[in-house]
Amino acid sequence: MRTSAKDTFKIISIPVIIASLCCLSPIILVLFGLGTATFAGSLADTLYGQYKWLFRGVGVILLIGSLVLYLRRQKGICTIDEAKKRRNEIVNIVLVSVSAAIIGYVLWLYVIVEYIGKLLNIWK
Repeated sequence: MRTSAKDTFKIISIPVIIASLCCLSPIILVLFGLGTATFAGSLADTLYGQYKWLFRGVGVILLIGSLVLYLRRQKGICTIDEAKKRRNEIVNIVLVSVSAAIIGYVLWLYVIVEYIGKLLNIWK
């Protein structure tokens, strides 16, 4: 059984968004009119400067959780014996998902969120 791009996107989407909330949340505040660009810039500096590893850690924990849920629900791997039999499949799914999550995180946070923040004058 193969893992499709759609399945990989399902696995990584929430963890990537949660990991990028340090810079995404100030943008959300500005877009919903709950804060000014100056406040959002200050908040982004604080969250990214002091708490970025917390957000990334939560993202990694959620990625592990989503991989476990995917393997149990979609692939039917619930026991250690089943995991041993399908070890290569599990390793491939994990490697593809982790690689896609890293690429997705970098593109999402450092390209898309960065340009949205510059467009909203949150950071320069």
